[in-house]
Amino acid sequence: MEILLASASPRRAELMKLAGIPFTAVPTGADETLPEGILPAAAVETLALRKAQAAAQRHPQALVVGADTVVSAEGRILGKPEGRADAARMLRLLSGRTHQVYTGVALLSPAGQEVFHQRTDVAFYPLEEETIAWYLDTGEPFDKAGAYGIQQRGALLVERISGDYFNVVGFPIALVARKLRALEGKSAFFERK
Repeated sequence: MEILLASASPRRAELMKLAGIPFTAVPTGADETLPEGILPAAAVETLALRKAQAAAQRHPQALVVGADTVVSAEGRILGKPEGRADAARMLRLLSGRTHQVYTGVALLSPAGQEVFHQRTDVAFYPLEEETIAWYLDTGEPFDKAGAYGIQQRGALLVERISGDYFNVVGFPIALVARKLRALEGKSAFFERK
């Protein structure tokens, strides 16, 4: 069965390739608005399902993978920053604290659907204003939930993590691969060659 990744994220595509999972990327442009006060786990599952459903409408015979990631700090969901000031605000909020990264995944196929999420705790070092300014100047924070990318220079802000590193990158690939295998039965990306 054809696997479609309902995402424009280069990081998710890279992880699917890393795992050897054959797929085609089909970004959907699905609506990403959420109701006020929604909990992070529900938010990422809702958005992942919305993205997967948008792709499945156009490709009903495929197995569609949708995903979404948010950062949660002190009970607030931090999405992608709206500009430099917003990114600086998020980094100050994360400074010296532990926050949570949630990624929701939706798997849709003609046989049914499964929606789940993964959570990873991330602790930041205390960040001086000079460090925040330096990181903002790299340009990295502006297209990432929580205004940082752990797989790039943002790694220098992280003191420790508890949980799946790739979940923080934006896609818990080991869990996704196992769920895909369960849906498809024996699949080529787990066979020995």
